[in-house]
Amino acid sequence: RNVKLLDDMVKEKELMVQKSRQKLVACQLRIKMLAKQLDRVDMEIEREEEAGNVAALSRLQAVSSRLCSELQREKELELIIDLKRNQNTEEMWDILIEQGKYKVLRDKLQEEEEQLQKHYQEQRERRIWREKRAALQAEGRRRSRDKKEEKAQKEYEERKKKILEDAKRNHEKAACFLKQSTARIHDKIAKEEEKTQEHMERRIQAVLSLKTSITSNREKLKTLQVLDKAKALEAKKEEMKMREAILAEGGNVVKEIFLHKRQLKHEKEEQAFRELQKSRKLEIVSRILKEKASIDKQKESQSCIRAAKARVIFNCILPTCVPAQKSWLSPSPPSLAGEGAAAGGGSPEDIPQDVLWESGHEEEEKERTLLEPEFPGLWGREYDLHKIPKEEVDPTQLAIRAVKKEVSEKKMEQFQTGSFTKQIVPGGEHKGCAFHSKPSCIHFKDFDVGQTYKKKIILTNASYSVNYCRLVGISECLKDFIRVHFDPPGKMSSGMSCEFVVTFKPMINKSLEGEVMFVAQTGSFSVPLKCTVKSCILALDKELIDFGSHVVGETISRTISLTNSGALGTRFT
Repeated sequence: RNVKLLDDMVKEKELMVQKSRQKLVACQLRIKMLAKQLDRVDMEIEREEEAGNVAALSRLQAVSSRLCSELQREKELELIIDLKRNQNTEEMWDILIEQGKYKVLRDKLQEEEEQLQKHYQEQRERRIWREKRAALQAEGRRRSRDKKEEKAQKEYEERKKKILEDAKRNHEKAACFLKQSTARIHDKIAKEEEKTQEHMERRIQAVLSLKTSITSNREKLKTLQVLDKAKALEAKKEEMKMREAILAEGGNVVKEIFLHKRQLKHEKEEQAFRELQKSRKLEIVSRILKEKASIDKQKESQSCIRAAKARVIFNCILPTCVPAQKSWLSPSPPSLAGEGAAAGGGSPEDIPQDVLWESGHEEEEKERTLLEPEFPGLWGREYDLHKIPKEEVDPTQLAIRAVKKEVSEKKMEQFQTGSFTKQIVPGGEHKGCAFHSKPSCIHFKDFDVGQTYKKKIILTNASYSVNYCRLVGISECLKDFIRVHFDPPGKMSSGMSCEFVVTFKPMINKSLEGEVMFVAQTGSFSVPLKCTVKSCILALDKELIDFGSHVVGETISRTISLTNSGALGTRFT
């Protein structure tokens, strides 16, 4: 730092000495120029004195005095500049002497700087070498990557070729199936056309019967019109009598007639309302009776099915139980066989095989008429008695199956009748909905007619124990637009969840509301469902426009933002 400071000071002093020399040279030139001008003025003064020109003489004398004063100032300035130059030269020499003292340090510093430059050069060379090596490695990686890409491209082409071949084979299969399905569709269309033809014939017969009934009712209509005219004349006569009576009493004719007409209208409305209420009551009673009859019919069919199943089970169990009992019972074989024949009405070998198959077909047809349950493992899966292997002849297993079947039938009756069991644990009784849905409301927002929308809903068992879940249905107003895909999960522990998918295909541009209904072991529950059309929702960012205090004649402006957060555009004024 000191050496650098001395170098800077030497450079500065050299610059100052050079500047002072330049100033001195310039000052000396000005002195020479002023001396020449003064000599020329003196010569002109002598000429004017000889000529006797007083005015020019006084002017030249003033110029001579001015030039003398300027010359004197320049000489003084020359002395000052020369003094400064000498002083700066002495200071520069002193600094050079001081600089000579640091010569060894300067040499050492130069050597260190040279070594530092060499070190920097070596670092640059090493960096260049590393960059070259990294470039070579990157080139190698690029080549390996290219090889991998080529290999992947070949695999992709082979896979694509295989997929195309599979697609071709599948297309041929699909074409074959399509021909079969089109043939079935044509048959179906032909049957439907026959049905429509029959329906049209029935409609034509109905129209002809209606025509005959209309012609027969025209006379009745004419008589009714005559009666209506007579009633209207009577009403006019009564009105005229009322007018005369009111005028005779001195009352307001218009007001009284208006009140009378309003009273008659009110009585007619009351009578129509009573008739409507009566018809609604009759309709409700008929619906209740129909539901009760359908429930009774369902119970009767279930009891018949159970009796038929019990007979089939007994007929199948009897031949398997008799040989097992012969080894340890004391009665003789002929007597035991006779008792078995008397109890069962004949051995299974004596029963024809076609009778058993006919009973099985009748049972299947009866089961198809019932509602199919959502859970295949709880009560809906019936054991096929015709597929019992011959080696399963253990009576204990048959007894266990019968007990399980009774339990499942009891649970099915509970679901159908709506009598659910309460879940009670040592901590308390579970109250509220047994399943929680996420999201809590199924909302199809801003839909377009003709598009298809799907949403996945998660149901979580929030009860205290194992529970079941079954889809009951959806609201009546949503059946034409909503489809629910739900695979029953069977037994679900507490905290477990299952999924179902709701598909919405709108056909009308109208908002809809309803619910998806389920039933669980602890009771029924539902998930609300909403479908809202596109709408424009306009909102302002300010409720109050406050201009504050202002001066008369001043113009103040405020900006208001109107935002449409809906999905439907609109115009506004």
